[in-house]
Amino acid sequence: MKKVFADAKSALEGLTFDGMTVMAGGFGLCGIPENLILALRDSGAKDLTVISNNAGVDDFGLGLLLHTRQIAKMVSSYVGENKTFEKQFLSGELELEFNPQGTLAERIRAGGAGIPAFFTKTGVGTLVAEGKEHKDFDGETYVMERWLRADLSIVKAWKADTEGNLVFRKTARNFNPMMAAAGKVTVAEVEEIVPVGSLDPDNIHTPGIYVNRLIQGTHEKRIEQRTVRAA
Repeated sequence: MKKVFADAKSALEGLTFDGMTVMAGGFGLCGIPENLILALRDSGAKDLTVISNNAGVDDFGLGLLLHTRQIAKMVSSYVGENKTFEKQFLSGELELEFNPQGTLAERIRAGGAGIPAFFTKTGVGTLVAEGKEHKDFDGETYVMERWLRADLSIVKAWKADTEGNLVFRKTARNFNPMMAAAGKVTVAEVEEIVPVGSLDPDNIHTPGIYVNRLIQGTHEKRIEQRTVRAA
């Protein structure tokens, strides 16, 4: 089966629809699938539920989908860098399901591992635990969290071979491997595609069995908060 596509638009062809759930990798602006986000915007799919650590910034990353009002709900752990998100949430246009960051990561990992629910102490006694099942283990109270899965996962990696085996670079690894495993269909964008056999098997982070489609893209790699120090 051919996995390598010419561009992001063709890689998403036939995969997008209104009301779908999308997982988008990245942490801040590090390791985000920026080309696939643009193609998702251009697809016109709306009423999206997007599972991502954060919502990008106003003019880049998932912020572009907020600007076009294609996102109906965000499942996230941090959204503090995006004024558009703030306005839409406060006005009631955008639904938010807030998660502690570790809980979000584990819900995604559980989705990829086929574990429908798990118990954690994180969030007990706070708003994020309201309405959820609680249970005592060894004298401590835990709250039940459900897995997260998606119709489509879009991820960013450093290198891939033509079979879709992925290698992530440093902190760009973040949520990407977990999301690659938790999507019904996973599309990856990478900086370099190499022949099969070129990657060290011990250094492959996501096996190609999880990756359905693949593109090589160019990446802006913006810095989310640029700070400088006086000399």
